[in-house]
Amino acid sequence: MKQLTKAEEEVMQLLWKIEKGNVAAILEELPEPKPAYNTVSTIVRILEDKGFVSHEKVGKGHVYFPLMKKEEYSNQRLNTLMDGYFQGSFSSMVSFFMKKNDISLKELEEIMKNVKDKEQ
Repeated sequence: MKQLTKAEEEVMQLLWKIEKGNVAAILEELPEPKPAYNTVSTIVRILEDKGFVSHEKVGKGHVYFPLMKKEEYSNQRLNTLMDGYFQGSFSSMVSFFMKKNDISLKELEEIMKNVKDKEQ
């Protein structure tokens, strides 16, 4: 999977949220200070080149939509993080975040309960 820059990821987050839209719709969702229209247009075309976004022609313009689901992208990014920093060990990663975020045993039990509930 190709890496996304911070700006590309921000645009993808918005596309996942709005599901499809033209450059103006994406621009409208961006926080202030808003980048130039041409900047957003360039980012969307880069995302299209990377295979994250496609478009359909509507009138004289284009409506863009994500090709990759947010969950799929998140899973791949998390696996990259785990492989790169925790030698592929999920337990090492969880342990690291528990220590750094001062997670209590009760909170960990709640997390484990949620995981078990999703498995069923």
